[in-house]
Amino acid sequence: MIHHLRARALSFLFQTPSHLPSSRISPHRLFSTAAPASPKLFAVEDYLVASCGLTRAQALKASRNLSHLKSTSKPDAVLAFLSGLGIPLSDIATLVASDPRFLCASVEKNLAPRVAELRDLGLSGPQIARLIPLALISFRISALGGAVSFWLSVFNGSFETLLRALRLNSSILRANINEVIMPNLTFLQQCGINISEFAVMNMYSSRLFVLKPKSLREAAERVEELGINRGSRMFRRALAVLALMSREDVSMKMGLLQKIGFSQDDALIIVRKAPLLLRLSDEKIRRAMHFLTKDVGLEAPYIAQRPALLGYSLERRLLPRHRLLKVLKEKGLLNVELDYYATASIAEKIFIQKFVLPYKDHVPGLADEYASRCSGNL
Repeated sequence: MIHHLRARALSFLFQTPSHLPSSRISPHRLFSTAAPASPKLFAVEDYLVASCGLTRAQALKASRNLSHLKSTSKPDAVLAFLSGLGIPLSDIATLVASDPRFLCASVEKNLAPRVAELRDLGLSGPQIARLIPLALISFRISALGGAVSFWLSVFNGSFETLLRALRLNSSILRANINEVIMPNLTFLQQCGINISEFAVMNMYSSRLFVLKPKSLREAAERVEELGINRGSRMFRRALAVLALMSREDVSMKMGLLQKIGFSQDDALIIVRKAPLLLRLSDEKIRRAMHFLTKDVGLEAPYIAQRPALLGYSLERRLLPRHRLLKVLKEKGLLNVELDYYATASIAEKIFIQKFVLPYKDHVPGLADEYASRCSGNL
């Protein structure tokens, strides 16, 4: 049955508009014969694993949203349709795990018309196949054509930028363009922010597009209160963080920095230089500070000027490098005084070339131990 549906879906999707005007072809004619004559009962969880490629844990969670299904007819039709578009099973699994009710969508009334909208925009079959798994729930519940057209114009026609933005926040396709998106984009541009760059800056930035416009403006005021001026490059990074945090949460994080040894001025320096640190857990900040001050012997002002140190992985970066350099010094192989931040911040490949490979024959097992520590095996 799935092969039959897939063939019919392909026939529908890949005929050119000149041969198949949407206004003259009824989706009902194309898909009404696809449903089996006598649907049979099925175990939803097993179906999600066997047919959709979900893990058992994913299937257990997703099945709670599909308990009303009594047969495979509709899910089979959806899977055949997606497969006919050329979407890999791995992407279908991701889509279903994120939006289980996608399997309940009507192919003829919902999914096929959405694809037709995208084809009318000039998107190719492969492009549509890449977009659907990223659009998630937006694909089946929104007027997709207008939203995709809008964002392509915002991103100067770049389909790749649209995909990158959707990976970070698919809800941009279903937010109200006139009441939410446009006011926010206008305000961000007034702040000197390039929208295309901002949309894919980090995991938080594109969420600002769908905030209430009033909340976004209030967040900008809070960023300025920290001494970060609009138009500066750091303003956009701070805004992406503070817009998703309450004033109370920011105050508590600033208080934590002071409790663990930073002065008020040092805490402000940290936030101005690395606002993303506000999103770190209290435990991670505490442990990093303890290691840097107690084990390494750094002073708080030194760390404040180099706040990236607080964000590096303690187990996979700071500790392994510190341990290796300590061994080299104890063996008399490293007699120069090194700046700690320089050794902690350089790329892994360069660190290995400078401090691991030249000494691996002098200290047996050094390279293997370092690799094990970095991988979390020690």
